[in-house]
This record gives sequence, C-alpha cells and structure tokens, in this order.
Amino acid sequence: MTAPLVLDIVLWTLVGLLSIAVLALARQVGVLNQRVSPAGALTPTAGPKIGELTEVLETDDLDGARQRIGGPTSERTTLVLFISPTCPVCKALLPAARSLASSEHLRLVFASDGFDPARHRAFTEDVGIRRYPYVISQELGLRYGVSRLPFAVLIGADGVLLGRGLVNTREHLESLVESWRSGIATLQDFVQSADTHEITDATTKEVS
Repeated sequence: MTAPLVLDIVLWTLVGLLSIAVLALARQVGVLNQRVSPAGALTPTAGPKIGELTEVLETDDLDGARQRIGGPTSERTTLVLFISPTCPVCKALLPAARSLASSEHLRLVFASDGFDPARHRAFTEDVGIRRYPYVISQELGLRYGVSRLPFAVLIGADGVLLGRGLVNTREHLESLVESWRSGIATLQDFVQSADTHEITDATTKEVS
C-alpha cells in the first residue's frame, strides 16, 4: 500500500507543478502579445488608397439631418468611426475618439449598418455619443473597405483620404493622425521604409 500511495503523491505533485507552469506560460504569452501588438492602424489592401480623392456620399443621420461624407468641403478634417452596438471593443474606444476629435478639432462622425434605427438611437444614448452625427449606411462601409470593427477613416477637408484602418486601441486611432502628419500612409509603409533604410545603411557600410 505504501508504494501506490507514494506514486499517487508524486503524480499529483507533478500535476500541480505542470498547472503552475501552464499558468505562468499563459501570463507570459499575454504580456508578449501586448508588447508586440501593432503600433498603428492596420490598413487593408482592398478599398480606396491613401491620397486618393474620395467621392461624396450624402445620407441622413439618426436625427434626420443630412450628412455629407467625402469629397471636397469647406469643413474640418473628418474622422469617421465605424462601430456597432454589439462590439465591446468599439464601446471601449469611444472616449478616445471623442478626446482625439476634441484635441485635434476634427469633425467626428459615427457610422454603422443595420435596419433598426431605434436600437442604434438607444445605443448612442447609452454610451454618450448622442450629440455626434451617427449614420446607418452599408454603402459607406463598402466604399471604404470596412470588413471588421472598429474601423476608422480620416478624410481631409479637401476630400483626400488621409488614412483608414482597423483600430483596436487608442494608439491605433491616434496613429491615423500621426501618419497624416508624418506623411507615412500606413504602418506597413513605415515598416517597409525602415527595412529599406536598414538595407541601404548596411550596403553603404559594406561599400565603405
């Protein structure tokens, strides 16, 4: 009886140690995921290109006011944030969107799709964005290649597309404005540019 009892104790000890190791590994994976998360909005390959002139789309918002999105206007730069009442990440991003629009003097427009205006109206009341234009337009999402949410589009007052992409964090959202200021359209362009500079520098050193 002693041998089986000792064996059981050893096995349960090993199980406990393995459980601790798995939990520690899971924690490290989470930390690593945060550290290597993209620093900028992820721009899809489909849809309009940065720097192109956008087309005008006019649609009514939840209050029945006519909203003009895209094309040359005399208004400020427009930030369109595509969200959904069922998207928890979208809700978490709303304070950052309001803050960014206020600090950068942007015209902030929220966009979604669906066939239940009452539901969207209740959503805007619940999350505190009732005072901003909120349009329900599937055509608008298709025009800018929106496939996942939350998705942001930045359009200049001259109608030129300044940036667009998937935005999961405040940093992603702010990167649209930063890319516009820096002249680097997307995170992918930045990485490609950095790689090119590294190759050029390495080649120069070899030659010298």
